[in-house]
Amino acid sequence: MSANDSITVDGTAGGQSLRTALTLSLVTQRPFRVESFCAGRIAPGLRPRHLALLRAAEALGGRVEGGQAGALAFHFQPGPVSAGSHVLELGASAPSCLVFQCLFFPLALSGGGELRLLGLTHAPKGPTYHHLAWVWLPLLEAYGLRASLSLQRAGFWPEGVGEFRGQIQGPGEPPLRVEVPARGTLQDVEVRSLVGGVPFDVAARQARAAENALRERGIYCHAENLPLPVGKTPGTLVFVRAQFENTFAAFASVGARNASPEEIGTKAAHALADFMQTPGALDEHLADQILIPAALLAAGRLGASTPGTTRFTAARVTPHLRVTATLLEEFLPVRVEVKEEGEVAVAPRTPG
Repeated sequence: MSANDSITVDGTAGGQSLRTALTLSLVTQRPFRVESFCAGRIAPGLRPRHLALLRAAEALGGRVEGGQAGALAFHFQPGPVSAGSHVLELGASAPSCLVFQCLFFPLALSGGGELRLLGLTHAPKGPTYHHLAWVWLPLLEAYGLRASLSLQRAGFWPEGVGEFRGQIQGPGEPPLRVEVPARGTLQDVEVRSLVGGVPFDVAARQARAAENALRERGIYCHAENLPLPVGKTPGTLVFVRAQFENTFAAFASVGARNASPEEIGTKAAHALADFMQTPGALDEHLADQILIPAALLAAGRLGASTPGTTRFTAARVTPHLRVTATLLEEFLPVRVEVKEEGEVAVAPRTPG
């Protein structure tokens, strides 16, 4: 297969396969065709949140063919990505944080630029703005990739059109290897309780519930309550971050209208406590998210680096991780080895 041949992507995994394919297509300039998108689900085909992602990728460089609402198959032809500033109005149904993660790598490898995104910043599922700022970007710094973020207002489901800006830098010097086989000893746990558009004592109730839930599991922490600027829809967030000797882990719980502050705080705390019962160095979200920069390193896209390998252990091997691993091997000359017990290695593909 030549570098210009179109790649066929199995779209049954839905948004995960689409986001990964768009990122890699814009980086490698390889076109792709998606088939059976969200097939077998209650609402198969492209939905508004997927269409917002496709429009965002087109704004950065590319063209979508057949990308209408409900489409099960469509084609993406990438175009050159230029450094610069982009303003993308995504709407209240589009998770802007996932869009930022999708466009970050092609823009960074093109020299950098600014993304101003208007959309959902704190979705019930998926990464929040604070995950990007406090977890995802620190992870990328290990690969010489950097950006600075600023939140103008948070956007909570269902009507909150939030806004944040990301100033993305070109890649710095890449590492020779990244290895996180074990997390090491626990050094610190912090709870951040954020609220916007609701009484501030809700933040204290969330934080107190998280502290109590962690203490019951033998984990001690310190807490901070913070105000949050919001759009139309009020919202809350509890963010728990643990610093270990070799890595970190983080878990968030976004407030729901039918959930009490105590339930929100307890949910985030239990997620961390459950993670600490596993032997994995990286929580399941970071394990998924480290794969793309690891593959770019192994493929030499971040600069000359030998051997350019990444090895880590995951708390859980998720379907998302396996979908991403398969696509990375389709688009880039890399090998992703995933063992059932959680050991993962990303390395250059050897000839033959």
